[in-house]
Amino acid sequence: MTTVTRDFIAFLTKTNAIAVAVGVIIGAATQKVVSSVVADIFMPIIGLVMPAGDWREAQIVLSQSAPDAAGKVTVNALKYGDLIGALVDFVIIAFFVYLVTKLLLPKDPPPLELKECGACLEKVPAQATKCKACHSAV
Repeated sequence: MTTVTRDFIAFLTKTNAIAVAVGVIIGAATQKVVSSVVADIFMPIIGLVMPAGDWREAQIVLSQSAPDAAGKVTVNALKYGDLIGALVDFVIIAFFVYLVTKLLLPKDPPPLELKECGACLEKVPAQATKCKACHSAV
């Protein structure tokens, strides 16, 4: 194995580049699933309280130009439907990521109970019978 290959493998393992790449791939796949859940399940419910039709196209028209020679009209509008859709997507994706990480990541171990050595005042585990600093009985 060449030095360049060894250096590259060391780079990948030290910088967690492989873990980041896997995370990006899983994130992209998760985004597709969550977008489908949002579009097919949540959006019809939200559509009940939003204006009729495609609620992601809901907008408040601020100004509108007269038709040009080609018949095209330029509209200046606040597209609040698209903003609400993006916010709903974000909240659902964030909640899904939270659930997955809660299930997959290891739990933190309980904090270690400590007691103080009477001779040197060093903190030692509660189960210890000898101080690690001064070697006296605790």
